[in-house]
Amino acid sequence: MSQSDRVCVGAIAGAFGVQGEVRLKSFCTEPEDIASYGPLYSEDGKRSFTIRLTRPVTGGLGARLSGVTTKEDADALRGATLWVDREKLPSLPDDEFYHTDLIGLEVFDAGGAPIGRVRAVQNFGAGDILEIFAPGRRTTLMLPFTRAVVPTVDLKAGRIIADPPEDVE
Repeated sequence: MSQSDRVCVGAIAGAFGVQGEVRLKSFCTEPEDIASYGPLYSEDGKRSFTIRLTRPVTGGLGARLSGVTTKEDADALRGATLWVDREKLPSLPDDEFYHTDLIGLEVFDAGGAPIGRVRAVQNFGAGDILEIFAPGRRTTLMLPFTRAVVPTVDLKAGRIIADPPEDVE
């Protein structure tokens, strides 16, 4: 299965305790949903894990992963991302998107002039923000991912139409 057929749903923040439990950071809207998608895979697809959530912990969830039985096993996975087969994720309404589908899309203004390309989708607590790499700029452009600023997302065409606020340009 190719990487584009998988979506990153979490990451392992490190060991939790001494018996192989991990601190898991879930990227799901409902953090506990991460355990309901079946086996999760390492980024390279060479390892798969079943997950059993154990408890909420500071900064995430405590979890047991299949094949991880010691603190050393858990420590070795620190920073590893967890991926799920795309078809196991729920379908989204027309006006919602998985972040992974937005990354790499070209961004144009309402007149068709290129602005840049989506490098990442950030959320610092006040809603999603598109981080756009714009050639010729010293820093990335940060656009609020709202209908007013981003009226059109066309995944099939691989493009976003944006109407950046004047103070952003």
